[in-house]
Amino acid sequence: MSADVGEQAGAGQPRVGGRVKTVVVTGASAGLGYHAAEQLAAAGHRVVLATRNRARAEAAERSIRRHVPTATLEHLHVDLADLDSVCAAAAALQDLGPVDALLNNAGVVGSRTERFTPQGVELQVGTNHLGHFALTGLVLPMLERTGGRVVHLGSIAHRWASLDRLDPFRVGHYVGYRQYGRSKLAVMLFGFELAERLADAGSAVASVVAHPGLALDTLGAQRPLVTPARDEPAWVRPGERLIAQGKDAGAHPLVHAAVGDGVRSGQYWGPGGPLQLRGPAAVVRAEPRAHDRAEAARLWLASESRSGVAFALDAFA
Repeated sequence: MSADVGEQAGAGQPRVGGRVKTVVVTGASAGLGYHAAEQLAAAGHRVVLATRNRARAEAAERSIRRHVPTATLEHLHVDLADLDSVCAAAAALQDLGPVDALLNNAGVVGSRTERFTPQGVELQVGTNHLGHFALTGLVLPMLERTGGRVVHLGSIAHRWASLDRLDPFRVGHYVGYRQYGRSKLAVMLFGFELAERLADAGSAVASVVAHPGLALDTLGAQRPLVTPARDEPAWVRPGERLIAQGKDAGAHPLVHAAVGDGVRSGQYWGPGGPLQLRGPAAVVRAEPRAHDRAEAARLWLASESRSGVAFALDAFA
């Protein structure tokens, strides 16, 4: 980490490369996406705030500029649940110049009731995986020109998830937290499989999966314009800190995967502490099911069919 980044961002920040890069962060108006965007801006990078809600994006920009006055920020409207919006966003991104990294962070977490995207896909899988699958495929040629990276937001929830072997998008009996785990397993299967296919195609693009551990708003640096007010008693926090960390710390593996030194395609970055719940960014282990290439191939074919987006990897050979 350079001295100026350390002074702005404080101790514990991830290491970042020295060249200024353009990083697109989906879901940058709150939570992990916001903190990743702020950290990237503090490191001197140009950040594209890719969000669904313009008012929340503007609030996030005001907050980032309050803490990083020199921040270079752009806005990109995208609703990851709507594939038409994803296509429009990918086209608009062409006007913003070179892209060095795409941080696929946005997501729906544990919807209590079963909901669907405009294209009829269950909302959590449709947003967390399929929207990002389509966006990645459409933006990939831009990343190829810069030798960039795609970062996929995984989760420890993939440890308890499985996909239907005949139809990866099949839900069956809906349980919100279980469907969230499935969505994250799909994200990770895609991320690791993309790394393999990019390597086979001789592409310069890296595909990296990262996760935040157990990251809570209540333990992180407060950002009143974007962070929900703390509503639990203060005495709870010391216990929480034993097993969790703030979302600002949870963003460190994501930022490092996007712009850090020593990152290789196919790696999995997360907190290096016990059970990967908290701790400094490190290369960590994913469950074997996230590396199942037969499962990934089924998911890939189904995702291309559902999204209408095909990856032109042959063009990189």
